[in-house]
Amino acid sequence: MRHRAIAFGRLLWSRIGHDDRGMTTVEYAVGTLVAAALAAVLYRIVTGDSIVAGLTSLITRALGIV
Repeated sequence: MRHRAIAFGRLLWSRIGHDDRGMTTVEYAVGTLVAAALAAVLYRIVTGDSIVAGLTSLITRALGIV
């Protein structure tokens, strides 16, 4: 009886269109791509001329070097 219930649940789940086989791999792949894209954007922002100049100015003022 339990086997029939499990089989029915799987059939119902597949008919709804929610086949989760392989989803973990896809989620990791998408997460990795998003993290890499975010890292690239942050790298571009931090290494930009205005950010470098601002940080240099801040450190210079903090150390008292004019």
